[in-house]
Amino acid sequence: MTSPWLGWIQQLQGIAQTGLYYKNHPFDLDRYEQVQAIAAAMLAAQSQADPALVLDLFQQDVGHATPKVDVRGVAFRDRKILLVQESSDGLWALPGGWADIGDSPSQAVEREIFEESGFTAQATGLMAVYDRANPRHGHPPASHHSYKLFFRCELTGGQPTPSYETTAIGFFGPDEIPPLSPGRTGLAQIQRCFEHLHNPNLPPDFD
Repeated sequence: MTSPWLGWIQQLQGIAQTGLYYKNHPFDLDRYEQVQAIAAAMLAAQSQADPALVLDLFQQDVGHATPKVDVRGVAFRDRKILLVQESSDGLWALPGGWADIGDSPSQAVEREIFEESGFTAQATGLMAVYDRANPRHGHPPASHHSYKLFFRCELTGGQPTPSYETTAIGFFGPDEIPPLSPGRTGLAQIQRCFEHLHNPNLPPDFD
C-alpha cells in the first residue's frame, strides 16, 4: 500500500471515529458510519483484507481519534546499545511497545525494557518524539497513526532474559547493528541515539 492512500484512510477513519463520539443528531450517526465503512472498504481493497474484519477493527477503537503512543528505551553498556530480537519477525529493535493505560511514559518504557530484555532500568530523559508516519524515518505503512517516544535509560540491574516477545538480547556498537525490525526501529534512529550518547546535551528531536 502506498503511503498517500494510507494517510487518506487514516484521516477518514479519524473523522468518522471522532464524529461518532461527538454525534449530536441521528443523521450524524448515519453519515459517520458511512464514512467509516468507506475507509474500511478502501483499506481492505488496498490490502486484500476482508472489509468486515477491517470495519470491526475500526469500530473497536472509540472516542476522540488520536495517535497511539509507542515508547522505546535507549540504554547503553560499554558504549554499546541494547537491542532485542523480536519473536514476531526475527529482527532487532530497541526494547519498547505500546504505552499502557495507567502508566506514565517513563513507567511504560521501564516496564517494556524489563519485559523484553530482563534488565531493570530508570528513564533519565526524553531523547525524541517521532511521528511514525514521517517518511524520513523509513517505517513501513501501518493501520494506526502513532508517535514514538525515545527515552534515554540507565540500566540498574537484572540480566538478559528473553520473553515470549523476544528471542535474544544483545549490545551492539554503531558498526555492529544487526538487521532491524523496520516497523519498530530505524537505522537512522539508532545512529541518532549514538549521537546523543556522545553529546548528552543535545536537545530532544521531534517530528
